[in-house]
Amino acid sequence: MGVGRKDALKALQSIKEKIKAKESRWRYKVAVLSGKGGVGKSTVAVNLATALAKKGFRVGLLDADIHGPDVAKMMGLENVEVLAERLEDGRFEMLPPETDFNGRTAPIKVMTMGFLVGEDQPVIWRGPLVTKAIWQLLGDVKWGELDFFVVDFPPGTGDEILTVVQSIELDAAVIVTTPQEVALLDTGKAVNFMKKMNVPYIAVIENMSYLICPYCGNEIDVFGRGGGKKLAEKEGVDFLGEIPIDLKTREASDAGIPIVLYGDTPAAKAFEEITEELVGRLKEMKEKSSD
Repeated sequence: MGVGRKDALKALQSIKEKIKAKESRWRYKVAVLSGKGGVGKSTVAVNLATALAKKGFRVGLLDADIHGPDVAKMMGLENVEVLAERLEDGRFEMLPPETDFNGRTAPIKVMTMGFLVGEDQPVIWRGPLVTKAIWQLLGDVKWGELDFFVVDFPPGTGDEILTVVQSIELDAAVIVTTPQEVALLDTGKAVNFMKKMNVPYIAVIENMSYLICPYCGNEIDVFGRGGGKKLAEKEGVDFLGEIPIDLKTREASDAGIPIVLYGDTPAAKAFEEITEELVGRLKEMKEKSSD
């Protein structure tokens, strides 16, 4: 074996050990993913993380979408400088920017490629570079002690997802869909992908389930309704709930304030209920595994 290959294997082993050491300090590791784009996956991830922090949990949020990171904007952390801390062994760790939305939540640690590249700068990388970037976002960031480590995945089943799933032991996968048939088809693939990865808890959320008319208050099934629940039943996984189309959700995301902080809106209430359900299911799962 050549010297170069030995060095590469040594570096790989080192980063894997760092990741394992860090994940041992995270109580629950939750992935948010979707089979296809455009279903509001990042909106769900951001609001789930914020709802957890609103309950006082210590939360880390990793945007694992290397090519299309949106979390920085949605969390109100655009143009934030990422600092680094020098360790005793001479290595450096990145310090994840934090937000508590002016005291409205416990501090949320956030890390995304969006902090490290320009707003309009594309990341034109093949698989090996994407994998290396994910390892660094997991292992070279000072995440610290966390109750929940939430990962926002890109759509599909590509390199980013495989790298994370093979690097840490997820406790849960929350799969986001909309009611349309094409979205449900891809959602089924995502569910079965997580099953093959042996993720202990898998659940489905139906986003954009219905629109509440701003004039009459009636519920309008714009894209159909109930497909997410039927799919969950078919696949034998949990259904965590429906999230309505709420005009304020778009406004809140653009303003960098998750809709869950607007406590009087239907979408905010839905996120609160879904988060409560997820926390309960994960606690129950941990209790059973410790018996």
